[in-house]
Amino acid sequence: MIQKILIANRGEIALRIVRACRELGIKTLAVYSEADEQSLHVQLADEAICIGPAPSNQSYLKADRIISAAEIADVDAIHPGYGFLSENAEFAEQCESCNIKFIGPKSEAIRLMGDKAMAKEVARKAKAPVIPGSEGPITNEKEAMKIAKSIGFPVIIKAVAGGGGKGMRLAHNAMAFAREFETARIEAEKAFGNGAVYVEKFIENPRHIEFQLLADEHGKIIHLGERDCSVQRRYQKLIEEAPSPFLTEALRTKMGKAAVKIAEACGYQGAGTIEFLVDKHGDFYFIEMNTRIQVEHGVTEEVTGLDLVKRQIQIANGEHTDIDQKDVKFIRHAIECRINAEDPGRNFIPCPGEITLYYPPGGHGVRVDSHIYGGYTVPPHYDSMVAKLITYAYTRDKAIDRMYRALREYLIRGIKTSIPFCAAIMQDPTFRSGQATTGYINDFMNRTPRDLFIDKD
Repeated sequence: MIQKILIANRGEIALRIVRACRELGIKTLAVYSEADEQSLHVQLADEAICIGPAPSNQSYLKADRIISAAEIADVDAIHPGYGFLSENAEFAEQCESCNIKFIGPKSEAIRLMGDKAMAKEVARKAKAPVIPGSEGPITNEKEAMKIAKSIGFPVIIKAVAGGGGKGMRLAHNAMAFAREFETARIEAEKAFGNGAVYVEKFIENPRHIEFQLLADEHGKIIHLGERDCSVQRRYQKLIEEAPSPFLTEALRTKMGKAAVKIAEACGYQGAGTIEFLVDKHGDFYFIEMNTRIQVEHGVTEEVTGLDLVKRQIQIANGEHTDIDQKDVKFIRHAIECRINAEDPGRNFIPCPGEITLYYPPGGHGVRVDSHIYGGYTVPPHYDSMVAKLITYAYTRDKAIDRMYRALREYLIRGIKTSIPFCAAIMQDPTFRSGQATTGYINDFMNRTPRDLFIDKD
């Protein structure tokens, strides 16, 4: 039985795991960089060990230091959160070889589904629809151009080991293709140490819909419904909600079954997410699997009433999932806004610095997941997200109204944030009518006065 967990992450997800462990009666060890010494998860964990300087490649990405900390503190398991080493098959393998439970899927599943080309092949074998494109990694520009012409422009070039919008470039025609292909390869190599890319047909203005899965070690796999993640900037999610305002019950059932079949095909265990693009006709296509807990998992928690982080730990403990697919109920509507330390008026440039005043919103139907506080300094070394604001109600309109109210209450001074930007979206007719696609943000910014969404702090 798991009695002590090392949390190989930082920020709000590390704090989220500390809280789940405390409710389960499990001890926690926080590992942290020098920049995160004053972070809340470090203060609230039972133990803490510094693993290096601020840059992530000298701390949170140093698998050997994390494993050493785990052995020194005699932990039973490691929870990787999201990002950093959470989808690193070699790290999961190291944990396994050291007899430390990795709270996530087996290394084989991470390796298989972390390679987007191989993941598409798994989806094909599971008879799930995939976007037309190359069947494997491409390093030759001429070969890539041939495939692009055969499927028709526009095409999108994606890093095989990619994520978070990195190593992803759009080519509208053959003239632009060579430049974008090389740029994608360079970005991929820099971000992931792997310059392999693949090419696929670009679906214009789709909806980005993902299905949350839970899979125990005894072969039971269920889905917990979908999240609509269409509101994005630079391929990175900004607002998520569940259920999707676009999906019909029939389409939800069809996509959910496809997601479960893909997970079965790769022998998945733990919490994971199958991501799809859905076009205006309701046709959907598999794009990738995230073999970890997602940033936006709280949306599903508030819709279903299930604690996903606790479920992850219980699955890692070898416990049976005590609910069946028919038991999953969607009891309300939930929306999440990612609160980022960035300036929407300057192309979302990160804005680290000291928070001079912090006052989070509250009241019925409001949840704030955050590790920041007044006097905390947001470091420049990591992702710009500083909080997740979630509101929920029994209807979508009420959840949106509650989100707008909560955003207006949310005070963060000393740095610029995405709060005013999200508040403006909550009042936008296109968003409120449920018509937002992945191209929504560009359209919104082109037709909305800048004064409405710029943080004037």
